[in-house]
Amino acid sequence: MAAHLFCHDHPETLTLQTEVLDARPGRVLLAQSPFYTGGGGQPADRGVLRWHGGEATVTGFDPVDGQPWHVLDGAAEIAGPVEAAVDPAFRRMMRQLHTDTHILNALVYQAFDGALVTGVQMYDDGTARMDFDLPGADNDRIRALEAPINAVIAQNLALSFSYVPLEEAQAQHGLIRSRSVAPPPTTDGKIRIVEITGLDRQACGGTHLAATGDSPPIRILKIDNKGRHNRRVRIGLA
Repeated sequence: MAAHLFCHDHPETLTLQTEVLDARPGRVLLAQSPFYTGGGGQPADRGVLRWHGGEATVTGFDPVDGQPWHVLDGAAEIAGPVEAAVDPAFRRMMRQLHTDTHILNALVYQAFDGALVTGVQMYDDGTARMDFDLPGADNDRIRALEAPINAVIAQNLALSFSYVPLEEAQAQHGLIRSRSVAPPPTTDGKIRIVEITGLDRQACGGTHLAATGDSPPIRILKIDNKGRHNRRVRIGLA
């Protein structure tokens, strides 16, 4: 099993010729897969598998012993070479939203004394929500971050990706931003780090843009108080 996800090392490769390692009716395990299988609030990629004599929609993923089985929309049992194709429009939207949540996260972290994330979720309608541990925060101050977020997008800052040992990531203050969870380590015991040049550096296992300018501007749609501590910030692609 590869240490890194294919979609991390080859983010622009959305169609891949690969081989079936194992198959059951309606499920298949591939030698390589371009799909992001979901996690960290980001939905799994959508797409199809094509083989000699058929095509099936990938409806989800089932991890078994660390291997992602692709769940299909029918009962076909596939063998031999296949073409795995990710839905490009959905992947692009998720990359945009995930990058924009990093910008929001960075600016909240800076403006509110290192406030941590308590939850995040991206949606297929081009919106996302992030929950922050912000007791007593003025919602107008949060809402005022919309213009700085869009300024970062307009600056077209490059993103870069690296891996550090899990212990090193845990020891560096601010590298893991979630109060309750951290990205799962790779098989070689490392954590993936996403850096927005000059702005932010944090652990994350999702898919992201190559530069912030590849996203349209965003809007802060709503801010809700969720209990005594949490503020839920909903954003949307403009």
